[in-house]
Amino acid sequence: MIRDHFRILKLDLLSKKGDVVSVGGRDDFCGGSGLAALLFQKYGRIDRTWNDPDQPLIFAIGPLTGYFPLMSKTVCAFKSPYHDQYAESHAGGRSALSLRFTGYDALVIVGRAEKPSVVTFGSRHLEIKDVQYLWGLDLHSTGKMLRRMFTGAGHRSILRIGPAGENCSAMACINVDTYRHFGRLGPGAAMGAKNLKAIVIIGDGSFALPEGKAYSKVFKDVYNQVTTTDMMHKYHNLGTPANVATLNKIKAMPYRNLQKTSDETIYDMTGEQFADKTLLRNMACAGCPVGCIHVGFVREKFMEPNQYLYRQVSYDHEPNFAVGSMLGVTDPFSILSLIDVTEKTGLDVMSAGVAIAWATEAFEKGLIKEDKTIIELKFGDAKAYVRALNYLGTAANDFYRLLGQGTLKAAQQYGGQDFACILGQEMAGYATGEVFFVSQALGLRHSHLDAGGYAYDQKPIEKDETKAVDFLVKDEEERILLTSMVSCLFAREVYKPQLLADCLISLGYTGLANSMTEIAGRIQSLRWRLRRSTGFDPATVTIPKRFTEVVTFKGPVDLDYLNSLKDAYSKRILELAKQD
Repeated sequence: MIRDHFRILKLDLLSKKGDVVSVGGRDDFCGGSGLAALLFQKYGRIDRTWNDPDQPLIFAIGPLTGYFPLMSKTVCAFKSPYHDQYAESHAGGRSALSLRFTGYDALVIVGRAEKPSVVTFGSRHLEIKDVQYLWGLDLHSTGKMLRRMFTGAGHRSILRIGPAGENCSAMACINVDTYRHFGRLGPGAAMGAKNLKAIVIIGDGSFALPEGKAYSKVFKDVYNQVTTTDMMHKYHNLGTPANVATLNKIKAMPYRNLQKTSDETIYDMTGEQFADKTLLRNMACAGCPVGCIHVGFVREKFMEPNQYLYRQVSYDHEPNFAVGSMLGVTDPFSILSLIDVTEKTGLDVMSAGVAIAWATEAFEKGLIKEDKTIIELKFGDAKAYVRALNYLGTAANDFYRLLGQGTLKAAQQYGGQDFACILGQEMAGYATGEVFFVSQALGLRHSHLDAGGYAYDQKPIEKDETKAVDFLVKDEEERILLTSMVSCLFAREVYKPQLLADCLISLGYTGLANSMTEIAGRIQSLRWRLRRSTGFDPATVTIPKRFTEVVTFKGPVDLDYLNSLKDAYSKRILELAKQD
């Protein structure tokens, strides 16, 4: 049944009570990113810190969730421990479909539990359990325990944090069904601050599919494009690690804390090398026929002769770059081991790897010493990095605890701000040039996926800041429409506007289909207003010196162009934030 309102489960951890709330605005805010922003506007405490118990932790899905392929993401919104401003993170796994089967469009959690707790809910039940015995356990051990406590798979989704979230690291992620994550800007800390170890969604309800031929016809069209054309082959075959060889060739692959943008050893960690040596299997998020999750293996030898244990570790371009080339480690098995130890602590791998890369260069330059790092840090030393990443995730001492709040915060105390690779947060794995650097530095989520600046840099386009900013604003708007549906962004070449409209109409959302551009613009404006109201000022964002020293296939970064582009994009963001 198509509703003109959103059905929300609002849970207070302190009182242990939940209410089903009806929220209007479906035709204005769609769902996903739009719904998350709408709910933060309604429940967010703008004038209070990120860890105030009354700050909401929001999980939202969209109108197409459960009905079409690759509509498989959930949007998480929260006030970030990284910058104390509005933030948004996306994850797949089974979370979106499980939430759809509960009958809710979103979950809003407020309050702080008196004891470490796990929340479990479905279409007909809600329970908060005391799990003090899970507090302090790593993510893998926690997952094993929770799967035994809440049996069954299918429509069950488990969201959990590790020690990093418990310690309120600004780099802490929320793990979703082992292989997916709400990763960026510290959602794991937002959960840990609520004394919440895990959320278990039990999709025990049902929903009817539309009758008639229209829905079936559109579904088949989408499914055929996804499975029988070349559009999605890249993601299934080599996955995003296919980017490595190309980026290295055009001198856009960050290496050793971005001291270089290419190196011959990087070819050891290409998508082909990972597939040939480590690939164990492919997996998919619920409702996705593509299977872009690549799971590799690492082996660990015991003291006894010929005794081995192997562990399954998912990999992508982003974690591979962060704990691989960024640290000067290019052996695929070593990279998987570093991803594995980082995952166990519940850290976002991208942020953790880039932070340790800065620490390594700071160590080499004598700004920090072994009394802070506990061990000697040296580029390429994978064994030392296993220990360093564990220290970071567990906040082993004051240095690692500070570094876990953000690389720039550590650099402000110890020096080395010039070579901190921070674009709003720890950089993504693309050193393509000015447009990408500005796009991530100023983008709402400080994510490489806010807009395709990394792709724009690779095109033979003249340096025109007006055209570049027009592209960033328009591309962000188009992506917002997808993340409000909520689509995996890998499917953005499939879900073009007309096809999205057809999908919506087949479900009865004619109003949404007829006003998609207006809706996307409205959501874009609201998100920027929330960032501004929580303290964001694009004029104060700095791009560290290291990015001005980058040399790509186009030559050295143009500092004048970089600065004029940053100024122009800042002005457009302020204009967007004023729109109503």
